[in-house]
Amino acid sequence: QVQLVESGGGLVQAGGSLRLFCAASGRIFSMNAMGWYRQAPGKQRELVATISRGGSTNYADSVKGRFTISRDNVKNTVYLQMNSLKPEDTAVYYCNARDIWSAAGHLDDYWGQGTQVSVSS
Repeated sequence: QVQLVESGGGLVQAGGSLRLFCAASGRIFSMNAMGWYRQAPGKQRELVATISRGGSTNYADSVKGRFTISRDNVKNTVYLQMNSLKPEDTAVYYCNARDIWSAAGHLDDYWGQGTQVSVSS
């Protein structure tokens, strides 16, 4: 069974940095796009950043220049380096993976359980 496990969230002051990790497990053969989304209280889940298997990236305008997404295809891991954090970055951050082929079959879309990021002013 495929699992996406996030870590690295926490509480940080405005202007600080955090690095999020998402490791995929479960005898995975390949994954296409991976990404990070976030959901603040009372708001809809929104895209933060995505990265293709080949390394092409896409960012929300609100995080461009501050956040960097990267991945390790051998380790099936995606990272999110978050710098210059702002209080408005406070949210639960979710890892996402698409087009997953594993020993259990094919999954179009899969989500982690989320990790809390809190930025104090």
